[in-house]
Amino acid sequence: MAHEETVYEALDHASGGEGHWAFGTGFDEPLAGVDTTVPDGVDPVDLGTYCLMLGDDALVLAQRLTQWVTAAPELEEEVAIANVALDLLGQARLLLARAGSVGVLGRSRSRATASIPDEDALAYFREPDEFRSTALVAAPNGDFARTMARLLVAATIRLAVFARLRESRDSVLAAIAAKGVNELTYHRDHAGRWLLRLGDGTAESHRRAQDGVDTVWPLLADVFTPTDVETRLTAAGVAVDPATVRAEVQAVLGEVLGRATLRLPDWPADTAPRGRAGEHGPELGDLLADLQGLARQHPAATW
Repeated sequence: MAHEETVYEALDHASGGEGHWAFGTGFDEPLAGVDTTVPDGVDPVDLGTYCLMLGDDALVLAQRLTQWVTAAPELEEEVAIANVALDLLGQARLLLARAGSVGVLGRSRSRATASIPDEDALAYFREPDEFRSTALVAAPNGDFARTMARLLVAATIRLAVFARLRESRDSVLAAIAAKGVNELTYHRDHAGRWLLRLGDGTAESHRRAQDGVDTVWPLLADVFTPTDVETRLTAAGVAVDPATVRAEVQAVLGEVLGRATLRLPDWPADTAPRGRAGEHGPELGDLLADLQGLARQHPAATW
């Protein structure tokens, strides 16, 4: 009887039979074929830090969304949420790989993680204070209405940034943004449709949707405040100053909430971007314990 190749054997054979780290997100080089040269006049440390900001936001929000798998209100919605999380995970992988390619890891590599791809080392072996994600993506999910309100806000902001990043002088960021725009458009529209459904539904769904919006809005306090890194890279034609997308984001969110018969909360006063500086509440540590636990127990594991 002919031997039937298992899925694990197929994965191993496809990559030369050398074995791979069990927690990786793929076997191919994520930046293969893209010019990874750092643009003239750009500090590689700034570029790497900016990629961490964008990549960490995607990674943390993807992990939050996966917490809904097997718990969403509809089977079809579980598939949709999982697909959104996978899109964000793909963006995170590319951005963390870019951060690694410009030397962000530096001396933080340990002997146990020396052979692990940059994007995986950055995802699984950094401490919470090394993450550059915002409170918006790190906050607990709450109920389904709050999750959709947060996804709508996060996707709207990220889409506005990525649409502009397509013109970045950094070829990698431009390529990631060009691919991500279509994904983020779907994320925003999917969450928007749910808020319309919930806000203009029953009295209970309306109440929950409004509570979700009211809970998410204070998390916007620091998302439009640029860091020094963003300011320098924006001047160099590489990054996007988050303050420049404020008007667009406010207009989109105001229109969606109005159609959903939801009250638009007051916009919070700008504060320093604490998450970008590595200052986080305990919720991020709890999330990372789930995300990183298995990899840390078996740092050199292979297929």
